[in-house]
Amino acid sequence: MYEENVEFEGHPTKSLTRNTVTMVFCVLLSGFALHKWAGFTNDQVIASSIFLATVLGTLMFWSFRVGIAFIGIALLLLTRVIDVEHTVEFAALDVILFLVGMMITVGLLREVGVFRWLMIKMVKATRFQVGRIVVLLCFTSAVLAMAVGEVISIVFIAAIVLELCEYLKTNPVPLLITSVLATNVGSAGTLLGNPIGVLIAMKSGLSFEDFMLWAFPVSILSLIATIIVVFIFYRKEFDDLKKKVRVSSEKLGRTGFLDEWSVVRDRKEFYKAVSIFVFVLGFIALHRRIEELMGLGHNVMLLAASLTGSGIVMLWKRTKARLYLERDVDWWTLTFFMLLFAKAGALAYTGVTDEIAKAIAGFAGHSMPVLITVILWVSCIGSSMLDNVVLVAALIPVIKSFQGIVPSLDPLWWALLFGGCFGGNITMVGSTANIIALGILEKKERIIITFFRWFWVGLVAGAVATLVAQIMLLLLWPHQVG
Repeated sequence: MYEENVEFEGHPTKSLTRNTVTMVFCVLLSGFALHKWAGFTNDQVIASSIFLATVLGTLMFWSFRVGIAFIGIALLLLTRVIDVEHTVEFAALDVILFLVGMMITVGLLREVGVFRWLMIKMVKATRFQVGRIVVLLCFTSAVLAMAVGEVISIVFIAAIVLELCEYLKTNPVPLLITSVLATNVGSAGTLLGNPIGVLIAMKSGLSFEDFMLWAFPVSILSLIATIIVVFIFYRKEFDDLKKKVRVSSEKLGRTGFLDEWSVVRDRKEFYKAVSIFVFVLGFIALHRRIEELMGLGHNVMLLAASLTGSGIVMLWKRTKARLYLERDVDWWTLTFFMLLFAKAGALAYTGVTDEIAKAIAGFAGHSMPVLITVILWVSCIGSSMLDNVVLVAALIPVIKSFQGIVPSLDPLWWALLFGGCFGGNITMVGSTANIIALGILEKKERIIITFFRWFWVGLVAGAVATLVAQIMLLLLWPHQVG
């Protein structure tokens, strides 16, 4: 264990009481304001208040987030804001099953030594230079997110980071946060990178080629800006890492560290595990085309690829199947996801997200530069607090309402994409990748990151990346219209 951040330092009881009073006060005040001045119905006030309580509770009491989420769902059911059927519908079980399958496959790869093998390959490619390690890690995170999505990317990258830091006996927090920031930025580069990219493409008609032409360059520029931010913010940590790498490169070099195959016990199993992963990865990358070719529903092949891969793993390693399911699947984080998705769905179910969308439309007017700016920053700030899929789904009808009023809707779609992806970097709960990475860190290393440990670097990185996107959008939108 390298470091453990506890949430209530000094006087646990006083901190717990203070944070609880603060959370209750904020929830009651917001509920009163929404009812008094926004004209929200009782159901809308309850849904908004419970969701806000969950967000604040997660930020203030990270270790208690699942318990808070359970109570929130119970209150939604008891107040009849939402029924059991819709709770199950909004829980996104397809996403949960997809993650379960991928975590099992990741467990196999970790067991046969794939991540240590990759880690040594990466360090050798950088010649033990910390700057190169960080840059390569960021670009690997971003490119992998573009290829297979942010969720799969961070599961694999987190495993590599933890293996690297275990070898170097150093704190994994700076490198893990850096990887997550790069993953979120990179996820905007292609249609496959983020669920909101898929949603926008389906509703707007934008193609994979459109994403490569317009989103990919902006994502790369924003990634470079993000890398600069983390180098500045973590300069002290990276200086310390340089010393660790210098010592480790000399010590471990004499004990076989430079031989990547020294960490692989059975090459035959290694190749079989990699083959299973490549099989899953290929079907994930081509899932949309396969679904269209076979006439399957949306994301059927995506889910089938994950479940088939994990099924093959458990059949092959049948004596360890239960171990993979219990040890490698992060049920704590997945349970939190289900409850959070259900609460976010309650916002849409009660019409809260529609009210938010109407307010944005009324404020922005019909000026394209103003619309781009408003959509970009509202989605950025909103995604730092809400599930970005729910937020984007609410804003899509708003953007469509400008059809025929503005020359082209394309710049607005890109603003929504970049704001939703980059804003996820601001807080720990801003994106799925963030929560998964923190769950892995907590499960594997027993390290808990406090809110402000993430917030300051996330705020600067998210704001800078969004600012880069705004500049590019304002420069490019006349060409998109033309």
